[in-house]
Amino acid sequence: MQQVILDKIKTNSLTGIRAGNTRDSFLDIWMVVVDNRIFARSWGLSERSWYSQFLTDPSGAIRCGEHIVPILARVPDDVLQLTDRINQAYLEKYNKGDNAVYAQGIIRPEHIAKTMEFVPVF
Repeated sequence: MQQVILDKIKTNSLTGIRAGNTRDSFLDIWMVVVDNRIFARSWGLSERSWYSQFLTDPSGAIRCGEHIVPILARVPDDVLQLTDRINQAYLEKYNKGDNAVYAQGIIRPEHIAKTMEFVPVF
């Protein structure tokens, strides 16, 4: 199942995220896979973002097509070592057409600082 989820994230532009267990709806966001690990960066820097919610409560879920997978979110301990590779994954996946301006933005320091890893709980 984990490989199915990773493949869906790799091949789909948007993946649904639900921060915490009190919400019913999913928010579609950009996610990338590096070393078979799932990462996302917050575009909105508000205190009410999914990122901020996960800092308070790390439980949630991702939706990939028909699959809903429980996750634990965390700020990766090795984010500094992975930053260049995560940046590259974002550029390879999203630096096209209308998304290019956002792909260039998501690799800026203020968004790098909002990098989160999602660990599936099977």
